[in-house]
Amino acid sequence: MTTKNLLVELFVEELPPKALKKLGEAFASVLADSLKSQGLAATDAVVTHFASPRRLGVHVTTVAAQAADKAVSAKLMPVTVGLNAQGEATPALLKKLASLGADASAVAGLKRAMDGKAEALFFESMVTGITLRDGLQKALEESLAKLPIPKVMTYQLDASSGCELPGWSSVSFVRPAHGLVALHGADVVPIQILGLKAGNATTGHRFESKVSPVVIADADSYANTLREQGAVIASFAERRADIVRQLAAAAAKVGNGAHAIEDEALLDEVTALVERPNVLVCSFEYQFLEVPQECLILTMKANQKYFPLLDAAGRLTNQFLVVSNISPEDTSAVIGGNERVVRPRLADAKFFFDQDRKKTLESRVEGLGKVVYHNKLGTQGERSERVRAIATAIAALLGQGGYANTGALSAQADTAARLAKTDLVTDMVGEFPELQGIMGGYYARHDGLGDDIAFAIEDHYKPRFAGDDLPRNDAGLVVALADKLETLVGMFGIGNLPTGDKDPFALRRHALGVIRMLVEKDLPLDLLTLLQSAVPAFGDRITDATPALADFIYDRLAGSLREQGYSAQEVDAVLALRPQRLGDIPKRLLAVRAFAELPESAALAAANKRIGNILKKADDVDAHVSPVLLVESAEKNLFDAMKTVLPVAQARWEAGDYTASLQSLAELRTPVDVFFEDVMVNAEQLDLRLNRLGLLKSLHVAMNRVADLSKLAS
Repeated sequence: MTTKNLLVELFVEELPPKALKKLGEAFASVLADSLKSQGLAATDAVVTHFASPRRLGVHVTTVAAQAADKAVSAKLMPVTVGLNAQGEATPALLKKLASLGADASAVAGLKRAMDGKAEALFFESMVTGITLRDGLQKALEESLAKLPIPKVMTYQLDASSGCELPGWSSVSFVRPAHGLVALHGADVVPIQILGLKAGNATTGHRFESKVSPVVIADADSYANTLREQGAVIASFAERRADIVRQLAAAAAKVGNGAHAIEDEALLDEVTALVERPNVLVCSFEYQFLEVPQECLILTMKANQKYFPLLDAAGRLTNQFLVVSNISPEDTSAVIGGNERVVRPRLADAKFFFDQDRKKTLESRVEGLGKVVYHNKLGTQGERSERVRAIATAIAALLGQGGYANTGALSAQADTAARLAKTDLVTDMVGEFPELQGIMGGYYARHDGLGDDIAFAIEDHYKPRFAGDDLPRNDAGLVVALADKLETLVGMFGIGNLPTGDKDPFALRRHALGVIRMLVEKDLPLDLLTLLQSAVPAFGDRITDATPALADFIYDRLAGSLREQGYSAQEVDAVLALRPQRLGDIPKRLLAVRAFAELPESAALAAANKRIGNILKKADDVDAHVSPVLLVESAEKNLFDAMKTVLPVAQARWEAGDYTASLQSLAELRTPVDVFFEDVMVNAEQLDLRLNRLGLLKSLHVAMNRVADLSKLAS
């Protein structure tokens, strides 16, 4: 069977840039998978997707004009239903055969085979392979139906445009479609979609195409023809790589270690806005650099899709890079236009910054009482008071644990917590909500509050995302913990929990933030005590949901640990004990991993599981052993071994050397094995039975201080 390469392109009006990458990938993968499932494309066919602002395309290698015929075996019915006592076809069988396009002559050729406990009749036939025209039509319809379209448009299609739809018809798609190309080699595949008939011509760059329309000779010449004649780089990946190369080259020409800011999302969005990128260097007045660089960077990126230039030290320069969609010989007009456009944006940022500094953060505290936080939890002002109360409680707990001076830490944390949300009522944060916290830090320094308070205000939202830095000082750490706990305890307390992929208050992210601070800073705080310390700040506004919140945090912790490379067994073994000091968990995990590598671990884990099952069936076993009731040599030997090993394991556990503590238990393997071989635990004599259960209880407690070793049993 001869095969050719296939090219399909749908030409549309400008697609939503933030969705273009996913649209291109989905269009290609669904269409190619459909062709493969229909037998038209080889399973190892190479699929290349194209996506530009005005087109979605796919190139598939080794596509057949018609799929191969294939044998099909259709189950009809049980033999007892299809044939009567004389072996003749029943009306039910004849009706079933007729539905498959066969008649009574096919009865003799029916196959009999067991289907479960009964013998059934099967009709075997050869099905003619689907043609590329029909198969591609089906694949294209399926591909468009499954596109991850953020929002569908409905538009009118005129019959005079060449479509076969009568009169005016409504068509729904992400954007109005204007052209369809479908080439199998050099041959047009006569399909249609969205009122468009397939051809071999498309449209190039809106301004710089050499010809219009651009005729595609065959499937393999699509990308080159569009590039050479249509001035379009059809491949999203190639266009993106070209932008990266041009950004680096333009920055290098500026010199002095200048480099474009790195932002993958911005890069993807800009790639989706241009068909043939041309990077240009622009600049703005030095006076705007008096504004915090975070403000200028955000306004250039978010509003204008520019790439700010940083110097070798990471400071913002007065130059930026523009990715233009045109390449005129004289670029001065393009550069001048972009500089004129950005200037009012930067002027606005400077105005907001200057105006905000006319009022102190302290003077804005009262304004928080006018900003609603949640209808059940009150205003931002009330929320700030709760954060202050929780921060004070956390500082006291840290002081009790010897982590910090309670008085000094409490005073700093209280000041930072009182002012942390005040930048929400500033003009700058009103315009750019992403700058909350950051602007509070700048305004705190302007108010003369010093770096410690400024850092705490700026950092109290941290960590904002996975991999983000933790707060830089203890006051920031306390306020960040208090802020996240206020959200978690409050939302759980009113029953506002995340469901599925919906988490409007980012409770999952807040839980991971709490986990990271407790673990990475190894804070001397018990989780339940910490959660309960936040509840009184809410008064009677909430119900205490500490148990449910603790479960939620441990679930997030388990997922995080597995993502870090720990096995499910290791995580389950450690978290089964619900360790309250989360900072201990990494040490426990490493201890479990080291223990699992010992030759004795499997036997001890299995024994631990067995002991646990035995104790579950007993009532309130006391971990007490009376030596005079040890009558079997095996139980005496185990008891003697425990007297030697367990104190060592206990001392190492108390010293925090969890690895050595677990490894000490390896010496118990042989006496434990012999005990279970030679001793009947549930002896008929009550005092012997209780003593043996007490022996096992003592062993079980000692074995499971670091982790539940039974979770390691296969």
